[in-house]
This record gives sequence, structure tokens and C-alpha cells, in this order.
Amino acid sequence: MTPALQSVPVQPANGAARPAAPSHLLPEFSMKDKVVVVSGGGRGLGLVQAEALIEAGAVVHCIDILPDPSLDPTSEFAVVAARAKKELNSHLTYHRVDVTEEPQVTEVFEKVAEKEGRLDGCLVAAGINYESPALEYSPEQVDRMLRINVKGAFLTAQGAARIMVRFGTPGSICLIASMSGTIANRGMFASLYNTSKAGVMQMARSLAAEWGVHGIRVNTLSPGYCTTQMLLNLFEQYPERKAQWPSENMLQRFSEPKEYRGAALFLLSDASSFMTGSDLRIDGGHSAW
Repeated sequence: MTPALQSVPVQPANGAARPAAPSHLLPEFSMKDKVVVVSGGGRGLGLVQAEALIEAGAVVHCIDILPDPSLDPTSEFAVVAARAKKELNSHLTYHRVDVTEEPQVTEVFEKVAEKEGRLDGCLVAAGINYESPALEYSPEQVDRMLRINVKGAFLTAQGAARIMVRFGTPGSICLIASMSGTIANRGMFASLYNTSKAGVMQMARSLAAEWGVHGIRVNTLSPGYCTTQMLLNLFEQYPERKAQWPSENMLQRFSEPKEYRGAALFLLSDASSFMTGSDLRIDGGHSAW
């Protein structure tokens, strides 16, 4: 039997000490000293992504419509904020903002710009889902869905881009779309949600075309079925989906929020420096059948 090969450190021939390994073996993924705004960052997928960006070295400001979660020391947000300060030499700041109100969005980006003196990235994760047969949607429900998922995404991206253009520095904007912007979900009546996410994808392509001259990249990230609170709430009304939906993708399971950490970091860092106007779909192969 051939003995197992072992890795043996090779010493420099002259006996000199080997230089220390760099802190980032892939420096293009580093977010050190960069400033990022995350909408929908009060909890769930947005907060998970915010923590990943902090781990990569970024300073992060989260905006959300929720009451300030940092005031509750037991909340997920407060735990991440404490870790950012104590372990990661950074800070996570919360701002309560309605992303559908342009004055509020403009004000928060101005505050971030004034405090940090720069803006390098924006992750647009705020959004809602409401399921209903298309024949039963009320005008009010249509307006709310499109106002939050489309108008809110646009105003957030616009607010970020205005600061980037003012500073004259390149930046990256990532809008959270969905595989539902590409496919119609089997057995789920979500025509307006699907429409809104398709709109986000086209929005990103259009903004990328317009803002590329400023060095601003705009892409979308399209998750598959992910165990966020939004999905878990649906199981209360439709318990059969808990078993059905995992069977519809090639990996036969749901995804978890943490499985999108690397994707968001890739899109917001220099690792994707030549990527814009594109969609990164991560759906376990659901759309590839």
C-alpha cells in the first residue's frame, strides 16, 4: 500500500524566517475600511449578510422599518452589533427608515456620508411577499407590494449612487431579487411578488448601464427557497409545502440564510470587479430542470 503523502513545510534555503501569511489570502474579497449600507438589515437575510460584511472588514449601517432592535440586548441585531465592536473592530449602526419615502432615504445616506466620509457598497434586501390569487388582489395590495419591493429598491439604490457619484469613487450595489423573478413558482399564487422581483432584475440591468461610467456596478442576487421568517410564516398556512418545495430542486432541501454570505461578499467586493448588470441565481438547481 502506498503510504499517505504528508505536507511538509519547506524552509527557505538560506535559513531566513518565512514571511507571515497575509491576513487576507484572497485580498480581493477584503472589505477592510469600506462602508456599506444594508436595507432590510434589522433581521433575517439582511442581517446575516451584514454580519458577513463586517467579518470581511466593512463598517455597516443597516436601515429597516422595524423599531430599533439594538435597544433590545437579546435581539439578533444587538448580538451582531456587540460582536462587531468587541471582536471585529468595527461597528454596526441601525437607522429606522421607510425605504418608500424618498426624504427619509436621502437623509440616512447623507448621515452615513457625513459620519464615514465615504460609501463603497449597498445591499438592497428590504422586501415583502403577499400571496393571493391574481383575481383577488386589491388595488391597495398591488400598490403596497410594488411600492416596497420596486420603489423602495429603486430609492435605496438611487440614494447610494448619489453619494458614490458625489465622492467620485467606484462602488457596488447588490439588489436582492429572487428565483421568482425568473420562474413562476409551482403551486404558489404570487403574481405580484414575482412581477416585483423581475422588475428588480431589470432595474439592476438598467442602472448598471447608466451608472457604469461612474464606476458603479449593479447586480442582483436571486435566492431560492430559504428558511427566513417570511418562508416559515407560509408554512403555517400551507404546511404541505414544507415537504413539497425541497423536492423541487436538485439538492432536495431548503437553503439557509448563511449560504448566501459568500455570494453577497463576492458581489460587493473587488472579487467581482468586472461583473455588472448580471444576476447571480442560487436556487439549488430549481430553475435548471
